[in-house]
Amino acid sequence: MERPLQEMAPAAPGLASGSNGYRAPTGHYDEFLAAEGVPRSHWRRLAATMIRMGEERLTRRWLQAQQIIQANGISYNVYGDPQGSGRPWPLDPVPLVVRASEWAAIESAVSQRVELLNAVLDDFLGEQRLLKQRGFPPELLFRNPAFLRPFHGLPAPAPGGGKRGVRLIHYAADIARSPDGRWWVIADRTQAPSGMGYALENRLVSAQMLPEAFQAARVRRLARFFQGYREGLLSLAKTGRDAPRVVLLTPGPFNETYFEHAYLAKYLGLPLVEGADLSVRDNRVYLKTLSGLSRIDVILRRQDDSFCDPLELRGDSLLGVAGLVGAVRAGEVAIANGFGSGMLESPANMAFLPGFSREIEDRELAMPSIATWWCGQPHACRYVLDNLERLVIKAAFPKLGSNPVFGAAITAKQREDLRTEILRRPEDYVGQEPVALSSAPAWTGSSTEARHVVLRVFAAWSGSRYEVMPGGLTRVAAQSDSLVVNMQRGGGSKDTWVLSEHDEEPIPLMPAVVQRVDTSRGADLPSRVADNLFWLGRYMERIEGETRLARALMPALSGECDLGPALDVEAAVMLMAAYEYLPGELTSVHPLEQRRWLEKALGVMLFEGSRPGGLSWTAKQVGRLGWQLRERLSSDTSQLLGRVEKEFQRTRKPPAGRMMSFLPDLDRAVQTLSAFNGMVNENMTRGHGWRFLDIGRRIERALLTSALLRHCIVGGPAPRFLESLLQVADSTMTYRARYYTAMQTDLVLDLLLHDGANPRSVAFQLETLAGHWKRLPERHDADRYPLDSRTIWKMLTGVRMASAEELGRDTLEARTELSTLLDSIHEDLELLADTLAKKYLAQVEITRRLGRG
Repeated sequence: MERPLQEMAPAAPGLASGSNGYRAPTGHYDEFLAAEGVPRSHWRRLAATMIRMGEERLTRRWLQAQQIIQANGISYNVYGDPQGSGRPWPLDPVPLVVRASEWAAIESAVSQRVELLNAVLDDFLGEQRLLKQRGFPPELLFRNPAFLRPFHGLPAPAPGGGKRGVRLIHYAADIARSPDGRWWVIADRTQAPSGMGYALENRLVSAQMLPEAFQAARVRRLARFFQGYREGLLSLAKTGRDAPRVVLLTPGPFNETYFEHAYLAKYLGLPLVEGADLSVRDNRVYLKTLSGLSRIDVILRRQDDSFCDPLELRGDSLLGVAGLVGAVRAGEVAIANGFGSGMLESPANMAFLPGFSREIEDRELAMPSIATWWCGQPHACRYVLDNLERLVIKAAFPKLGSNPVFGAAITAKQREDLRTEILRRPEDYVGQEPVALSSAPAWTGSSTEARHVVLRVFAAWSGSRYEVMPGGLTRVAAQSDSLVVNMQRGGGSKDTWVLSEHDEEPIPLMPAVVQRVDTSRGADLPSRVADNLFWLGRYMERIEGETRLARALMPALSGECDLGPALDVEAAVMLMAAYEYLPGELTSVHPLEQRRWLEKALGVMLFEGSRPGGLSWTAKQVGRLGWQLRERLSSDTSQLLGRVEKEFQRTRKPPAGRMMSFLPDLDRAVQTLSAFNGMVNENMTRGHGWRFLDIGRRIERALLTSALLRHCIVGGPAPRFLESLLQVADSTMTYRARYYTAMQTDLVLDLLLHDGANPRSVAFQLETLAGHWKRLPERHDADRYPLDSRTIWKMLTGVRMASAEELGRDTLEARTELSTLLDSIHEDLELLADTLAKKYLAQVEITRRLGRG
């Protein structure tokens, strides 16, 4: 006899049953409470732990989990949501607990189902015996948008050179429990099923949030499943290939589950690529890298197959790789999941799966599908029309935006309209029995309440058989009275704890023995990644430059002299005019008016996100690039990039006359930028990725410093600007420690233009660039001395030959000579950046032209 939960712990704020605690809804199976109102035995440890924690500690742990989610950038893109890809992943802190014996039955049933579906898909794309001999309706196959002519006859990968073809490498089944406690399959996900990465991230957060309960409950680990998944992908490579190359193909950062794509790529150790990163030559697929083309053996695709090849599929697709279908047809590359696998997601197939199971496997389905009637069959259509008020009506071929219609939830007039539509095109509709979804405890922020749940279970090919993840992605309805469990419509998620009867040893993801691999360092960096790193370096340097400039100009708003050696308001206005934030004629107006204009210009620079080049706009670009590079950056570096974006995205413009109050925020932003630079210098290996990031920084810093010298020395009376020039260039202390004298133009020029030992000088940037260029991958140039090398040495020679003493004189000739030198440096730096793009980043030129840089 199970004891009431109140007897197991002294307090019961949330999970206790009774008048003030958790209540299970009537007419539904509750995962936590048995019919007698007591906790089920496999929930006891978790419930007792949470009750001992109490409401205050549980709330604190939940808030800590939210911080982990935000720090790790775990997000989900809800289409049409203003937050877009920045929407935090909704994780409920109370996991779903499943007993070991029950999971064994689920595991067996899901393995059987994916085996069956793999055989069905193989038949649909091959001999089509089910169509010819067993009466599968031709309309369901040939009207299915996922069945495309180029897919018929495509070979299936045969792992290890065996005879058995495997088209479904990974699979997901959405299962739900009926009031009698039985599990039913309500949907099959076969094309590019999402959720594996989110399930893993849920586990990592959940284990941190409830460590006591996690250890005590003997929860089965997930790492072994992912190890098998990785080995299964490698097994698909063509026989005889040493160290096969696997990549994860993503539609890009605007996809709803892009976080998961990047997360899985990093966890599995796979390059994350987009269609533009790949090229097909002689029916072989190659990755475009800095050193040339690198052969690809297996593609783990996370985009719909119709977008994968603009040559044979959708001609308007910008996401695919021309010739990819031909490469698959030639057997030179394996695709996971195979093309055409999306046709199995039609709910109409569920009406025929029991017959398929008896025909192919000679046994019944271990876990049945929910009752389904395809309206293309007259007897099934009559049944659906006679029972519209109690069935769920779905499209036979789902597409984006098509939602199920609950007959009981619509009006009589709407049901008649639906009836007319079904009679007009019966083959496009199915009717399904509604499932009274089970409920489980969900945390509301102060207590637990019952919410309806659906469990997504994952299976993956491990090289010899299908393995099922010991857990899965539990999705939770947004409201207690809602049966709609959908992330796009406000639902949440849970970790899924499958209990074990014994303690499990932790295992690493990577196998103990690996194949010999190429030890060349960084030459296979994808060109798109190099491009993103290059522009990340440039944008970060721009942010730092403008932040330091704003911080140097801010004291001019006060009109006081006790804020250090600050510019007066007229000089500040002149400098902002030089940067084209203000019109030049303002230098002649009254100082009070100048101060108002200066405050307005600083507001535009700092807060106007729509102005290209402003701090807010540039910070947004940093966030976008950081999002695209997350599989390449450490979690600490990614978090710092997120902080950089938030420094300027979350802040609001201060009221008029209060701009000085933002000065501490600028100080904090400079510290964050310095932390990022330190993280890059100390933690990134000196490969080509780091090199392209630093090249971007050095080019941008040289441009910013030369622009400062132009505006502060050539463009106006130099003495008024020298102190602020050094402040923006972060060289004030160096100047004072080296030159025991007042500010002199020639000494400032020597420090910021010529001094190769000063990390802020133009000479230092050029010397660093020259060193980087020597270490870039070799490209064959017709000229013995290529343009980029000549450009760098031309700039270096010009700087070294110039005399700071001569250029620093207060004469027209000296200023003209300095202006000519700085103009030449600016033009050559821009030429160098363009040459770099043409030489190494040619395939991403279009994206840059559309606004990246």
